[in-house]
Amino acid sequence: MRAIKRGERGPAVTEIRQILVTLGLMQPAPDSAEADHFDDATERAVRAFQQSRGLSVDGEVGAETWRALDAARWTLGARTLYYSVSNPLRGDDVRQLQERLLEMGYDAGRTDGTYGARTAKALSAFQREMGLVPDGSCGPQTLHTLRRLGRKVTGGSPLKLREESLFRASGPSLVGRQIVVDPGHGGSDPGVVVPDGPLRWTEADLAYDLATRLEGRLAAAGMRVHLTRGPLPIEAPSDADRAQLANDLSADLLISLHIDGHHNPEADGVATYHYGTENGVTSTMGERLAGLVQREIVARTGLRNCHTHAKTWELLRYTRMPAVRVDVGYLTSPKDRAQLTDPMFRERVVEAIVAAVQRMYYPAEIDVKTGTIDVSQLRLALGELSK
Repeated sequence: MRAIKRGERGPAVTEIRQILVTLGLMQPAPDSAEADHFDDATERAVRAFQQSRGLSVDGEVGAETWRALDAARWTLGARTLYYSVSNPLRGDDVRQLQERLLEMGYDAGRTDGTYGARTAKALSAFQREMGLVPDGSCGPQTLHTLRRLGRKVTGGSPLKLREESLFRASGPSLVGRQIVVDPGHGGSDPGVVVPDGPLRWTEADLAYDLATRLEGRLAAAGMRVHLTRGPLPIEAPSDADRAQLANDLSADLLISLHIDGHHNPEADGVATYHYGTENGVTSTMGERLAGLVQREIVARTGLRNCHTHAKTWELLRYTRMPAVRVDVGYLTSPKDRAQLTDPMFRERVVEAIVAAVQRMYYPAEIDVKTGTIDVSQLRLALGELSK
């Protein structure tokens, strides 16, 4: 989908404005002649919507922002929800149902707003316990029953408790675990591009170099590593496709590698992102992985700490395992670019990520200080195990 932005007119703009008015983010157009105009007020409303939903804030309605706007039309009870294999229902009403089921103690999985098999199974279990027809569809009777019952899970977020329990039971070893490493962009989408004398640096190429280095280090530590794309794909996979690959592989972790850019060359530093919503729902272990990656990179490279942030990007929302996106410096910053184009610097970034992955599996009582894990020792430990 081509991004729709300020200055454009047409039926699509009219629809965008109608949704934004319904959400209370802008006033109706004063006359019908302006109802299809993407004006300054529309851009401000789009930015406010993107900010509230954890999306990239650019004031334009691209594919991901449009899907989020379309989902925002729906509130729980506005339609009957059911499981469709070929064309799953998506919307805020689905997300609200998933959150309610989790509060009740039913494992609906990630609150991603998609009515999939796991959500239908959780709802069927609830219906069965309540003496309703267990058809996995949420109609008026099921909704009434959901609304009149209180929470069953106490002592913390049910999703947090479930995620932490799985990691505690899995042990500290990396051997045999599966990880998906996602080099961002690719194909006809190079990401950030910066000419540098006779050279031309692209985000896609540097991200792929980081990904292959990380692949080698993690494989040496005993993990099974999968990349989401090759060096020269015909077309870059969508974020939803990348997430689906990780889900199909039943991966334990996903790490997506990007390099940032900004019109201001003074912008620099590293930031890490995990799944989280404006109402506090978050991937607990994704948040932990983001924090570990961020701290290890800052400690080992000296990049400016731009901290961790919760986002609802599709890559983070649709993955069923802890997933993070790392923006390793700014290619548009002369200071960061000088480091990013140095292979030895990229090796330090990779060592930091490997250390963070190992620490993910350490229980709190044996965790170590940031920057102290010797990544080469992980390979030696694997060699000892294989003897």
